[in-house]
Amino acid sequence: MRSHQWRTAENSAGFLLAHLSSGDRILDVGCGPGNITADLARRVPGATVRGIDVSPEIIERATSEYGSLPGLSFSVDDVYGLDAADATFDVVYVHQVLQHLHDPVSALREIRRVLRPGGLVALREADFGGFFWHPRDPRLDDWMDLYHRVTVRNGAQADGGRYLPGWARAAGFDEMAVTSSNWTYESDEDRRWWGGLWADRVVLSEFARQAVEYGEATSGELEDLSRAFREWAEAPEGLFVVPSVEVLARR
Repeated sequence: MRSHQWRTAENSAGFLLAHLSSGDRILDVGCGPGNITADLARRVPGATVRGIDVSPEIIERATSEYGSLPGLSFSVDDVYGLDAADATFDVVYVHQVLQHLHDPVSALREIRRVLRPGGLVALREADFGGFFWHPRDPRLDDWMDLYHRVTVRNGAQADGGRYLPGWARAAGFDEMAVTSSNWTYESDEDRRWWGGLWADRVVLSEFARQAVEYGEATSGELEDLSRAFREWAEAPEGLFVVPSVEVLARR
């Protein structure tokens, strides 16, 4: 959730913002703690914005934090079987969700179902294989390899960004605008935030539990990766770039 709370409409949905209009019915799929969803509601007066996530605890948190904003609501839902009639929404926004799914094309077909004819889907996925950082550290190379191995075991695709246009086409979307953008961590504050985030994540998160459970890493190896991130964060010349691919397409 720490990584989700850093995200804003500006740094995560900038490719969509110019296409939003007053009165739009907007669905945010995989909204997490709701901060981007709330940003969208604030930016589009008169819009109806619904954020959904599979986790009841996360939806409860989002509702508590942002549920009083006009036109904004949150609910538990499943992207493979959305609780919405055909052609319900003008815009569906999906950010950093499809890379975690075992069948992203089926999810996109369901998203297409709830879009009105002419409605807009906005997709954005990071591509782990495109990440780069400085200074180099063999331990961070090991982290990247481990992350890919764990996601493969989960039936997911860590390099989702490069697959995103193909997934969208397979789901029936065409006439797409495909762009890309980066998150860049270079300032002292940003390095310490990003490095600290991953230093904790490689030892405390579901990723860490799965890495050990699957036999892909030991607890000691994860602790070494955590130290690598903390050391990177303290390097004055440190830089970390996270690229994402974006797709805008009409139904």
